[in-house]
Amino acid sequence: MMGRGRFITFEGLDGAGKSTHVEATAERLRAQGREVVVTREPGGTALGEKLRELLLGEPMHLETETLLMFAARREHLAQVIEPALARGAWVVCDRFTDATRAYQGGGRGVDAEKIEVLARWVHPHTQPDLTVLFDLPPTAAMARLANARTLDRFESEKAEFHRRVRESYLALAARDPGRFRVIDAGLNVREIEKLLDNILVSYCF
Repeated sequence: MMGRGRFITFEGLDGAGKSTHVEATAERLRAQGREVVVTREPGGTALGEKLRELLLGEPMHLETETLLMFAARREHLAQVIEPALARGAWVVCDRFTDATRAYQGGGRGVDAEKIEVLARWVHPHTQPDLTVLFDLPPTAAMARLANARTLDRFESEKAEFHRRVRESYLALAARDPGRFRVIDAGLNVREIEKLLDNILVSYCF
């Protein structure tokens, strides 16, 4: 019987470049003969993508925002993440609960214990095995986004919001060094790919 798969998450500020490396990481793992599921949050399911549109586009109370993030996550876990892990697949996910801790907790100021209560309720037995944090100063991240596309509700927040999010991410990584690997997202793509290769080799093989 095949064992449980692995759950890898990518985190970081918008503009840090993490999404660029999600699919490439999946391809590296597939080259080793693994089944890999690539997904994202908020989103990953038909309902989750509808909630994503609301979350990125519609103003709402900060606690409503947090609850919707976890509603999308519960559906995502039930339909995509947990079945994939159960059959032995590896899941590579662009954001998970650490994003809620950083954005809604650090950025918005939602009480951290409320977020942890929701996390314990929604996924008490499913946690990332490895989290890669793409770290970049907010000014650099915002500069990358400036001409990329129309900014969503989070991307268009002021610099102070993004500073708090970054500090929250770094604090999470410091508290859980066994799970987190922090990458300097200011490096060029080839340098980041090399770092990711080293992380995957040390973690997976």
